[in-house]
Amino acid sequence: MPSGKPLTIRDLAKAARVSVATVSRALNGRPGVSQATRERILALAREWGFVPNAAAREMVGVATAVGILFAPGVRRHTPYFTLLLEALSEALWREGLRVAEVEVDPKGKPRQEALGYILLGAHEGDRRVEALSREGVPFVLVGVGEGIPWVAPQDVEGGYLATRHLVDLGHRTIAHLTGYPEHQAGRERLLGYRKALAEAGIPFREDLVLDGAFDPLTAYRTVRKAWEQGLRFTALFAASDEMALGAWAALEDLGVRVPEEVSLVGYDDLPEFGERLTTVRQDIPTIARKAVALLLEARDGMPPRGLRVPVRLVIRGTTRRREVEA
Repeated sequence: MPSGKPLTIRDLAKAARVSVATVSRALNGRPGVSQATRERILALAREWGFVPNAAAREMVGVATAVGILFAPGVRRHTPYFTLLLEALSEALWREGLRVAEVEVDPKGKPRQEALGYILLGAHEGDRRVEALSREGVPFVLVGVGEGIPWVAPQDVEGGYLATRHLVDLGHRTIAHLTGYPEHQAGRERLLGYRKALAEAGIPFREDLVLDGAFDPLTAYRTVRKAWEQGLRFTALFAASDEMALGAWAALEDLGVRVPEEVSLVGYDDLPEFGERLTTVRQDIPTIARKAVALLLEARDGMPPRGLRVPVRLVIRGTTRRREVEA
């Protein structure tokens, strides 16, 4: 036992030759620790009379906290991010860790210390990636990166599947509600849309790409304005379920029936949006588990790698065959 100063959880971790997080899991009876390691840590704690004080508990908090860093300008309180944060919390809990939402400064550096960080809202020129890479802090990007740990759904494939479904139903005038063009998800889903059109021999039309900003109200206003100004389409692929619902409301208010006059496809398959919307399902729990696994690999000094998580088309009641093009 160290002499001359109070025993801390870091001392116990050093003596047991394990991480502070492992000691925390063992002391708190959490999963993620082998029985032999747990017994060894508990025996040391008993032998040394270890009792975590307030300072030690604070050390545990820092050492077991994983910071969630949102990209600037991203809407945080959305159904998608709510589900993702719940899944991340569950995956981290299974590793004896916890979630802490952390702000970033203008240079992309976290304002709060943590074991590591999970970055949400992948975009070009991401200062968070630059700052954390420079500091050598473990992190993982939910999105596509280069030379860093990352995990992302197969968004090009998802955009392709959604659009190809509409093409196979006989539609040739297909609009697309996109999200932020500088963000990976919006950009890749647009690429999938364009790929399906090109494969079907349908010319790409810039005027059929509408900016919905991943926001239902913006999507509503954009679709309504476009239709009122004379833009016509028989099908619409929205890059998120939220935008799809905004578009659906706009069409209904315009007296345009879904799917009788316009077929509609969303993206995400958010459960609270009911079972009527044809959409592309993201596997959010798997994305979360993979993100945590990659973060732990980064913490342990393993080489960075990226992972793609499959998506699939879920056909419901908002799409139908178009026999004659308007």
